[in-house]
Amino acid sequence: MSVLGYLQKIGRALMVPVAVLPAAAIMMGVGYWLDPNGWGADSAVAAFLIQAGAAIIDKMAILFAVGVAYGMSKDKDGAAALAGLVGYLVLTTLLKPNVVAQIQGIPLEQVPAAFKKIENQFVGILCGVIAAELYNRFSGVELHKALAFFSGRRLVPIVTSVVMIFVSFAMMVIWPAIYGALVHFGESIVSLGSVGAGIYAFFNRLLIPIGLHHALNSVFWFDVAGINDIPNFLGGAKSLAEGKAVLGVTGMYQAGFFPIMMFGLPGAALAIYHAAKPQNKARVASLMIAAGFASFFTGVTEPLEFAFMFVAPVLYVLHAFLTGVSVFIAAQMHWIAGFGFSAGLVDMVLSARNPLAVNWFMLIVQGLVFFAIYYFSFTAVIKMLNLKTPGREDDEVADAGVAAAAPVAAAGASDTDTLAQTYLNVIGGAANISDIDACITRLRLTLVDTAKVDEAAAKRAGASGVIKLNSTNVQIIIGPKAELVAAAMRKLLGGDAAKK
Repeated sequence: MSVLGYLQKIGRALMVPVAVLPAAAIMMGVGYWLDPNGWGADSAVAAFLIQAGAAIIDKMAILFAVGVAYGMSKDKDGAAALAGLVGYLVLTTLLKPNVVAQIQGIPLEQVPAAFKKIENQFVGILCGVIAAELYNRFSGVELHKALAFFSGRRLVPIVTSVVMIFVSFAMMVIWPAIYGALVHFGESIVSLGSVGAGIYAFFNRLLIPIGLHHALNSVFWFDVAGINDIPNFLGGAKSLAEGKAVLGVTGMYQAGFFPIMMFGLPGAALAIYHAAKPQNKARVASLMIAAGFASFFTGVTEPLEFAFMFVAPVLYVLHAFLTGVSVFIAAQMHWIAGFGFSAGLVDMVLSARNPLAVNWFMLIVQGLVFFAIYYFSFTAVIKMLNLKTPGREDDEVADAGVAAAAPVAAAGASDTDTLAQTYLNVIGGAANISDIDACITRLRLTLVDTAKVDEAAAKRAGASGVIKLNSTNVQIIIGPKAELVAAAMRKLLGGDAAKK
């Protein structure tokens, strides 16, 4: 597997623990709504909800270790998750400042500051990756009959605990340098203030096609480089009291996404619809309405972005630039809101009474402006460059797609197994499959040969995009049902694909 492919594997594994954040956001959001002044002090119910949400946010590093280990394991087994937890506990315990001082024989005050921040998401990810690799290597090992009880999956946590001892000694040397580099990177962006936030947002969008935006997000949204924007924002009053948050600043790497996801992209969807040929408007309308609603309500943008990402890349670069501008404006004006999942209506409502939310309603005003900017700029560029956005394809291609799409999509819409079988056929059948995985909106597939993928058939089945990353890796964008379809595909193959 290439370096890029491996990084993508880590990126999609990160979605497992990140998927827990909406629970924390909902509980803390409702808690702040119930008690916006006391932040839990004046309401037992509010305090209960806020603390329940904080229990998740404060333990994100552990969730990363468990979730990444599980997500990267070859057959998604709980033993891998347990190994991730074991590895994290061993490493973080051996790298506590007092333990480091004892092992190195130095006074506690001389221990590098890096070891005071050893319980962070970066270390969680590292432990998860190591545990997953050990699981994939040792979960099938059979020991002598005297030790048979510890064979297979039971062996993995034991091996992990031993390996992490050696990793801990290595980390005593390299962690201070890694930590220093991460902090320097974060500080270099933070030092740019709102400009840095805009630069981050620009690259956040540009990395989506290859799935590496999750890695970039972890630097700014979590405690990899000391920024920790999402947990600090969701922490609200507690973060303020502990000095982890600054009113009007914390949340700056999140706020500007709301105008884009709730308003800008729906404006782009309207432009694409209006630019479609008359005979194709009905087909394009159904696609744009569904994708636009998902973007507005939940903040899930991939179904809409992939509708024009590859057929009109100039539009996608424009979209990335406008996203950077939006995040810059919100940060510059100190219009702050945050999210636990994505920048949609649900998260905006939940964050409205968070103590760290500042003039959040101005993001709606900004969003209305960006709706117009997206609509008119997309319309102008599409017409000026005659871009083949959905509904503007050559008539024979569009007509063929419409004629063939109806029966497949209709069957798949009510039967996940049928849709799974359809995509199995699209990618060349069971013999062409090495691995099946999924994230929020994509099937992430490792194949023997991606040349066997029938892109036209995939789109007739309802896919909004097909990305061939290299000769063995392909992603098919099918929307929020991706995880269900992937599970159904594995079921149809009897689990063989997941075990290869």
